[in-house]
This record gives sequence, C-alpha cells and structure tokens, in this order.
Amino acid sequence: MNKKKIMIVDDEPKILRFVAANLKSLDFETLTCQSGAEALDKMEGFDPDLILLDLMMPGMDGFEVLRRLRTYSSVPVIMLTARSNATDKVQGLNQGADDYLTKPFSLDELFARVNAVLRRMDGRMAAPVTTSEITLGPVTANLAQRRIWVADTEVKFTETEYNLFALLLQHAGKVMTHEQLLSEVWGSEYRDEVEYLRVTIARIRQKLKSLTDGQELIVTYPGVGYMAKQE
Repeated sequence: MNKKKIMIVDDEPKILRFVAANLKSLDFETLTCQSGAEALDKMEGFDPDLILLDLMMPGMDGFEVLRRLRTYSSVPVIMLTARSNATDKVQGLNQGADDYLTKPFSLDELFARVNAVLRRMDGRMAAPVTTSEITLGPVTANLAQRRIWVADTEVKFTETEYNLFALLLQHAGKVMTHEQLLSEVWGSEYRDEVEYLRVTIARIRQKLKSLTDGQELIVTYPGVGYMAKQE
C-alpha cells in the first residue's frame, strides 16, 4: 500500500519539524513548506492526500493559499491557527477547509483529525451506495464515479461537500438530523460540530444556485437537520 502524503505548511521551523517527525512515525510521507507560495509551487509535484495549513503566515496567509488552492484542487485541508476566533474558523470553512485545529494542540488530537479526514476522503465514512445513479429534479448524481451534474453542467465539489450532498440525495424526501449527517460524513467525533455542517450546506447551495435558477434543493429544518427536496 502506498503511503499517504501530507504537506505541512507553517512559517515556524520548530512546528514543521515536530509535526513532520511525528507523522513520519505513523508511516506518512511528509513535505514541509515555510510559506504559502512555496506550498502552491510544490503542490503538483508532491500531490498530497492532505494539507496541514497554518493560518497566520507572513506574506500570503492561509486564507489566501486556500482560496487559490480551491480554484483547481479539492485536496482536503486542515487549518492550523493560534487564534480561537470563531470568525476565522467560519471563514476557513467557507473557503473550503475540511477541519480546523487551534494551537497548541496535542498529538493525539492532531492524529485523530488527520485520520478522520483521510477516512472521509477514502469514502469509508460515507453512507453505502445503494444505487449507481440518482436523479432529483435537475440534479443527476453518478455515485459510482462520484460526480454530480445539474442539467449538462458538472458541479465541482470538495470531497466533504460531495459526501454530504450525495448522502442527502440517497435519502431524498427524508429529514436527516444534524447528528446523523455529522456522524456519517465527518465521523462520530464530530457529531456536535453543527457549524461545520451549516457552512458546508451553505457552500453546496451556493454552487447549485446559479445552475438551478435559484431553485432550493436542500430544505432546512431549524434545530433538527436537512432534507434533499423530492419533487
């Protein structure tokens, strides 16, 4: 089995060495970068399975790196920051981050988050595929290929966005609770992270909006959960 590759981006050399050494001890292949520009430059050559991205870096900060990255890649990203500001967390998630860790963090917490994100990307945390194709209004989802179209236009989702929307489509017409969605898409350890769910739903809606003439495909049940609208 090929080793999973993790890119670590942080302007603090001590953190880079510490995180890289411990991830290598778990048999991950790592690449360290001390700036956002260096990370973007080395992305294609390294082709990481996951990026640990520091938020506060001189020059190009983590938000800008993530914004540029999401124009061409859906590689999962865990944001690292010394600030616990909720606004920063939401901004990072809005721009396509998959998870968020506040410094200082324990190695156990880091390993748990890394493994949880990689499990999601491998599809092991998503609900079982019960059919190869789903059509719901203007949306067609090929679950075997993990691709979704609105009419003739393919929608580019991140892995987390895809897993969440595909799960809702597979249960169209049924309300799924916050806890169900978080546990099945993110993992049981995320069942209380409702903000992750809200932000990801908002991103999915935004990507669908211009292609569906404003038609609402996901219904919100405040305080309860969400449902893919069945026509």
